[in-house]
Amino acid sequence: MELADVWFCVIALLWLGYLFLEGFDFGVGMALPILADSEAERRVMINTIGPVWDGNEVWLLVAGGATFAAFPGWYAGLFSAAYLPLLLFVVALIGRGVAFEYRGKVDSDRWRRTWDRIITTASWIATLGVGLVLSWNVLGLPLDQHGNRVGLPFAAIKWETVLGALAIAGFAFVHGLVFIALKTDGPLRERARRLALRVAPVALVPLAALLLVVQFRSGSGWTWAPLVLVLVAAAVALWRLAAVREGQAFAALGVAVAASVVTLFGSLYPDVLPSTVDSSFSLTVAATASSHYTLQVMSWVALFGTPAVLVYQGWTYWVFRRRIATHHLPPVHVP
Repeated sequence: MELADVWFCVIALLWLGYLFLEGFDFGVGMALPILADSEAERRVMINTIGPVWDGNEVWLLVAGGATFAAFPGWYAGLFSAAYLPLLLFVVALIGRGVAFEYRGKVDSDRWRRTWDRIITTASWIATLGVGLVLSWNVLGLPLDQHGNRVGLPFAAIKWETVLGALAIAGFAFVHGLVFIALKTDGPLRERARRLALRVAPVALVPLAALLLVVQFRSGSGWTWAPLVLVLVAAAVALWRLAAVREGQAFAALGVAVAASVVTLFGSLYPDVLPSTVDSSFSLTVAATASSHYTLQVMSWVALFGTPAVLVYQGWTYWVFRRRIATHHLPPVHVP
């Protein structure tokens, strides 16, 4: 296997890490006004992701950086063609991060409600945005022979790319509810579990539909296997959630998102960014890759750096692994 192919797989793996970790992260924010009955429960929900939300975002930064370094043509084609949607996505991420930090700075219900609305709105915008950009990348953008976008900034918005946005948002919402059920105790845990069981059969439909669209358009024989695995894993997640085994349900959803990424990127290869104008204009792994020396240097850096990052992030999750409930919260302290 060529180094360019290896780095294509690495970037797919980075997307997997981001969708899995930031998926439940966004889902908690999306469910904030729906699930919590009191300020104490809202604090519990935010505290479930408080120690990890900023670390989860690193996966997207690394995915973007790796794309820039390993496939500059891919980076230039995608980020220039999807500039405005990506800008909205980044603004939502900034607003969400600021809201997490500022909601507890003033002991005022109105103050906290304002920041809670920002958290929820930004979580929905960011999730829909990343789904839109990912589906654009897999399904294609209107690119000319020079890799430049043809038409207006949102010309690539079609029913199938909107389906992609709904697919990621629906999965993140369910993933977040299961995470809340896994990380909390008491009435909040039970409400999250029941709500996840009710909404999952509907919220996960766009993901299944997106994978089928991608499979029929550009998939191959072997990509049917991960697609079927997605459906099986989703069914197992609901089964285990109904049996009050939230950890097993959460793991099954992890398998589902991993199989989804394999289906999407497996169907995309050997392209990295298809052109909807003419298939001969599509950007490929071979045509957009950096030099062999550059990929070699990146591989050595990743070989030593990645284990350290994984150990540190795993240690963080281990330290904050226990369930929390309202009686664990300290009194409100305002500087």
